[in-house]
Amino acid sequence: MAKLGSTLEILGAVPLFSGLTGDELEALAQTRVVRKYPRNATIINDGDTTNAIYIINRGKVKVCKTSETGKEVVIAVLDEGEHFGEMSLIDDKPRSASIVTKDSCEFTIINKADFDRILMGNPKLAMSVMRGLCERLRAADRSIESLALMDVYGRIARVLLDMAEEDEEGEMTVNEPLTHKDIAQMVGSSREMVSRIFKDLVSGGYIAVEQKRITIKTALPSGW
Repeated sequence: MAKLGSTLEILGAVPLFSGLTGDELEALAQTRVVRKYPRNATIINDGDTTNAIYIINRGKVKVCKTSETGKEVVIAVLDEGEHFGEMSLIDDKPRSASIVTKDSCEFTIINKADFDRILMGNPKLAMSVMRGLCERLRAADRSIESLALMDVYGRIARVLLDMAEEDEEGEMTVNEPLTHKDIAQMVGSSREMVSRIFKDLVSGGYIAVEQKRITIKTALPSGW
């Protein structure tokens, strides 16, 4: 189990817990369990009944759904400091998606009883949970809009723009190591189609790909 001091630092850096006092953070930290998982491990299956919230100390996970035909669609990628599992804590319903590690991960896990106890006594935490749920709902709305209204080119452009961050040189880059298969799962297409579109984007000078880093060189084509 991680040392209490390091756990307090981890919890204090999580936006969800930004409204908690030092005593509340310590009380929460005393109840936590720390677990490590290897790459490609399934943490939660869609439909599971669980009673804990997970905070990512290290690594990344993907939130995904699998169709009846076995096709996987990636809904989101969560990074260090982000969390998952709070929806089931609130409505006591089965998990709405599967969580799979993208690399080796470490989690702080807090069970429902302890989380509820802190939540009921802290309006700031309740508001933070609601804001987090609203952000995820808006992200889901954007994904639905992309699937319904955009072609594959447009959906790929949306993914790249959503994931891009400005670097020290002022360029917009996607530093997350994404394979064409990863992107295909995120946009609901095939790996072959994504590969063809990336080839078009590179040859057209819209993006550059170097050592798994994607740099957006110029505005994406009109109509995307």
